[in-house]
Amino acid sequence: MAGRADKIEVALRKAFSPRVLEVVDESEAHRGHAGFQDGGESHFRVTLESEAFQGLGRIAKHRAVHAALGKELISEIHALALTIRE
Repeated sequence: MAGRADKIEVALRKAFSPRVLEVVDESEAHRGHAGFQDGGESHFRVTLESEAFQGLGRIAKHRAVHAALGKELISEIHALALTIRE
């Protein structure tokens, strides 16, 4: 079964055909903090660059990423830090 990082990467590649996509699991850095889950995959940092974001404001870009990931996957993630470029 694919982990959350893999699911994030697959969903974002499918939705945005990015030039740059980096998904980093930062969960271990949050050990002992709210939302930490044993085994990790609770806190992610995503860098995404795609022409699909051209002309969109910051909030619209974030909403598009959340929609691409879907409610189920988003509900499994405690923290998602996004850097989005056109």
